[in-house]
Amino acid sequence: MTKLAAPYRRATSEDVPELPELVNMASNGLALYLWAKQAGAGESPWDVAVNRARRGMGGFAYENTVVREEGAKIAGCLIGYPLLSASQVYDRKDVPVMLASMYELEDLVPSTWFINVLATYPEFRGRGFGTELLQVAETLAHHSRCAGMSLVVSDANAGARRLYERHGYSEKAMRPIVKEDWEHAGRNWVLLVKDFR
Repeated sequence: MTKLAAPYRRATSEDVPELPELVNMASNGLALYLWAKQAGAGESPWDVAVNRARRGMGGFAYENTVVREEGAKIAGCLIGYPLLSASQVYDRKDVPVMLASMYELEDLVPSTWFINVLATYPEFRGRGFGTELLQVAETLAHHSRCAGMSLVVSDANAGARRLYERHGYSEKAMRPIVKEDWEHAGRNWVLLVKDFR
């Protein structure tokens, strides 16, 4: 396992309660919308998120997470992992309709290291943490012997796209966003990649 230097470290089970808020920020509210649909009687969307993170369900697992600390507080996180084809990992009939187009994009870039979440709390933005988290991701990708990097971003998230493009990521493909009742300005998911070769 790749060793990380402070202020970065691998997340532990004790960090799980803080992760859902960062995941939801990175997804512009899509995560909370989906967790609310999955919540059972007497269960909040946040309960669903914490349970999924603890059980390692899908990509949202603390084992896949690196946190950036600022003093004693978590300032941001990176969730990522080497990507297999989504069709190898997920039974398509179990994939929520809203996520199907994202998984189609992931299927285009097997053997890359996929950035699922990169987020910092608002009070820590503008301090270069996003760039640092990207560098951590690329170090982990090289140690995993991945062919490159990949991520999916909304076409409405111009700031995130500029960050990635400044660091060598380019558009590979696009798929329509299925919104149901989720309110979001974007029209398409955009697959960005960075090849190591």
